Amino acid sequence: MNKLIIPLALSTLLIGCALEGDDGSNGKDGAVGEQGQVGQTGPTGEKGNTGDTGAQGQAGDPGKSATIQLVPTLVGRAVLNAQSPEGAAEIVAYHTQSQRIFALNSSASPATIEVVSIAQLDAEALTKNAEGVVTNTNLESSKTIQLNELETGDANSLAIHDNLLAVAVAKETGQAGKILFFDIAQDNPQFLKSVTVGDLPDMVTFTPDGKKVIVANEGEPKGDYSIDPEGSIAIIDIVNGQIADNATLLNFNAYDTQQATLEAQGVVFANPTGRTIKGNAITTSVSMDLEPEYVSMSKDGRYAYVSLQENNALAIVDLETNALTVKGLGFKDWSNWTLDASDKDDKINFASYPGLYGMYQPDSIATYQWQGANFIVSANEGDGREYFFDSQDEITCLAEGGLKFDEDDGCLAYTDESRAEDLALGGNFSYLNNDDLDIGRLKVSTELGDANNDSQYEELYTYGARSFSIWDHNGHRVYDSGDDVGKITAAIHGDAFNNDEDENSGDTRSDAKGAEPEALAIGNIGDRTYAFIGLERMGGILVYDISNPFNVKMNTYMINRGLQKDAEISGDLAPEGMAFIDAENSPTGTALLVVGNEISGSISVWSIAEQ
Repeated sequence: MNKLIIPLALSTLLIGCALEGDDGSNGKDGAVGEQGQVGQTGPTGEKGNTGDTGAQGQAGDPGKSATIQLVPTLVGRAVLNAQSPEGAAEIVAYHTQSQRIFALNSSASPATIEVVSIAQLDAEALTKNAEGVVTNTNLESSKTIQLNELETGDANSLAIHDNLLAVAVAKETGQAGKILFFDIAQDNPQFLKSVTVGDLPDMVTFTPDGKKVIVANEGEPKGDYSIDPEGSIAIIDIVNGQIADNATLLNFNAYDTQQATLEAQGVVFANPTGRTIKGNAITTSVSMDLEPEYVSMSKDGRYAYVSLQENNALAIVDLETNALTVKGLGFKDWSNWTLDASDKDDKINFASYPGLYGMYQPDSIATYQWQGANFIVSANEGDGREYFFDSQDEITCLAEGGLKFDEDDGCLAYTDESRAEDLALGGNFSYLNNDDLDIGRLKVSTELGDANNDSQYEELYTYGARSFSIWDHNGHRVYDSGDDVGKITAAIHGDAFNNDEDENSGDTRSDAKGAEPEALAIGNIGDRTYAFIGLERMGGILVYDISNPFNVKMNTYMINRGLQKDAEISGDLAPEGMAFIDAENSPTGTALLVVGNEISGSISVWSIAEQ
């Protein structure tokens, strides 16, 4: 069965969000009435409030249920660098004053920033192909910011506050990266200055008041581990509009003696400590192993929350004191949920697996407040570690300490990844065949699960949680979407379930993180707060009402991708970055979601209306 859905509102398949019923109206004047009856439950809503006691009348009418269904419509689309689109539209940001999107184009060499105006959105100009997918465009880049003239390196991230644009540029491993600042008040952006930060700045953002810039410096090692920089967090002050010349750099050195304590919290350390690679005896400290990935700010600007993806952890920075705290995120018990673990069973096959755990390993995170408290939403993508160095042949590779030689990738220096079927499992897994028909194909970590070091794994740990989660300020998980991602996409897409982002063969990602939640945005529509979760491999976007983090409700699903088996893929592929535009700042007066799609090199603009 091959299915295509674009865009999709699941009001007939999935339950929308329900609001509390209205209070019953007061009775007419008369004798003192009895207490009002409890309101009736609406069709899909929650029970209505108890009617008020009539002051001088009959009982109040039953409470009524209200339901809000979001209706997504694709209203804008651009394809950047169409000849080589992959990476042409990864990270996007919106400039409210000029109604322009700034998109990071890393497919250009060197990278550029493309500027796309959405002041005029002619949705009727978008047409669908035979599969029902929008493949043409109604937007285009009107201006290009050349970065190589200012700083060489790889651009990884950008952010906008008011009329200030910040761009993160990484240098070679071991060299400090830069943040480039531009004034974008005018049509022609003006370069202001460059500020040095840490190694491999991977994400940049502003505090809500624009007085600080926060940078996650990932500090990944060089392939042969001859250099492994420390991960760090940079803070750049902006005082009275003046950008500081130097950044404050926070590192994790205080945790170098606390690895065991962190591991007990669920922090993961996967590295080749104890091995020799290219003549180098590898020793890795905690501060070298922790790798900041993504930053999100609290609404009041007091705290910066930083995902440490490969480490399965969250770092919290108190920006009043610059105190840095690391919180392990623990593990997801797959005996309580179901997943399809094999890409070779030729079917949708959900099962629960006692002894199997998921490392949450969030990529994108976002924050919001409920009842005045901070909550962090995470897209639990997952990520293993795999590093290669150049080598001429297999003999040289093995002699230099490589694990294996590949003509395309080179010499494998280190990986923590293995197929479950290649590991010896403990007796508690006797219920498994450990073959291609159940868990055997699943990719798991070799660094966890053999606590007694007897070369048998009593537990298995797989990458990511195939979900999104909500955490409180203390790092406690208050919500997880469980197996929603798999179940929803399987129900909608059938045989195309768990497709890869660059082919239509179905089931190809079941062994490796599934649909892969990666991109994330939070936005307010009406009086509700919604989370938009982009599925990198599948290409779709799940929308949840998270107004109350303890009462989360799935709302709708949207996708613009061709799914015909073995056909050339069309549409928008691999959502990587998102920007939500609220109705007040939208050129259309309706909330918009801007999506940067990595593989298709496309920017898609969705109108999100209430119904």
